[in-house]
Amino acid sequence: MSLSIGVIGAGIMGADHAQNLHRFISGATVVAIADPDKARAEAAIAGIAGARVYEDPQQLITADDVAAVVIASPDFLHADQVKACLDAGKHVLVEKPLAYDSATCGDVIAHHRRTVGDDVPRVAVGFMRRFDPGYVQMKDALRSRRHGRPLMIHSVGRGVTSGPGATNESVVFNSAIHDLDLIPWLLDAPITEVAWHAGHPSSTAVDLADPFLILVRTADGSLSTVEVFLNARYGYDIRCDAVCETGVLTLAEPAKLLVNADLATSTPLAADWRPRFADAYRLELQEWVDAVRAGRPSTLATLADAERATLVGEAVVESMYSGGRFVEVDR
Repeated sequence: MSLSIGVIGAGIMGADHAQNLHRFISGATVVAIADPDKARAEAAIAGIAGARVYEDPQQLITADDVAAVVIASPDFLHADQVKACLDAGKHVLVEKPLAYDSATCGDVIAHHRRTVGDDVPRVAVGFMRRFDPGYVQMKDALRSRRHGRPLMIHSVGRGVTSGPGATNESVVFNSAIHDLDLIPWLLDAPITEVAWHAGHPSSTAVDLADPFLILVRTADGSLSTVEVFLNARYGYDIRCDAVCETGVLTLAEPAKLLVNADLATSTPLAADWRPRFADAYRLELQEWVDAVRAGRPSTLATLADAERATLVGEAVVESMYSGGRFVEVDR
């Protein structure tokens, strides 16, 4: 039986999720979308026969024919909407971040425990890089120890431009949070302390320390780095190196077209994350749908993973305001 799904949020992510579920995911049926902007919501479900629009997310959450909900609303709404879904008995895939503070994450975890218990988690968190084929291969190679112990991870994320209203803090919880989840996942070791550093800001950035670096120590003794440069302008560019004792693992970009013209060879760059991580989003959605239908835990990030990433983010922000010193991560 197909899983009937409602999507909250009709922005870039919500529209993508709705169309991916409809076009590529087996066992899933998109039945509704909710967004205060009715026209935007209607555009997001274009071509999805029978899907309806709600302007109030609560109406979608409580609809009898919605068995599971994808939450792709603004970040500050995530935690309360997850709790509302749990109250209504729905399964949830919520986009990262769960919240910008660990106390709110803890509240959601406690709410999950009260409403459905801990046997089969009903909430999954969308750290989609865990499903990117390149990162999965890197994790497998690191775990095998074919190249000795991993010594450090260098994770780089560059974008064309920052979003409206971005702050140094929001960049940590909305962009760098991917790296703060990814590094401990790759190394199978939790982050124990972090230090935030920035040099001269780019003239392309407005009121941001952009680019910046985060130094990351993990419990296995590795020292890793994270570079975030949202206003790099030249294109969306994700890189990752895993330095091991006898080799270096480098994340390769998915296949790209080589253009030979005007006395030069070039490759196109994406304007944002969607083309780069298209496969990851589809694989993540399929695993979530399969797990919900089978009544088993999924391999997606958990609420506890989301809380841990937020705890690390809080330590990064503390370092930001304390001269770049190393700050231990609570718990």
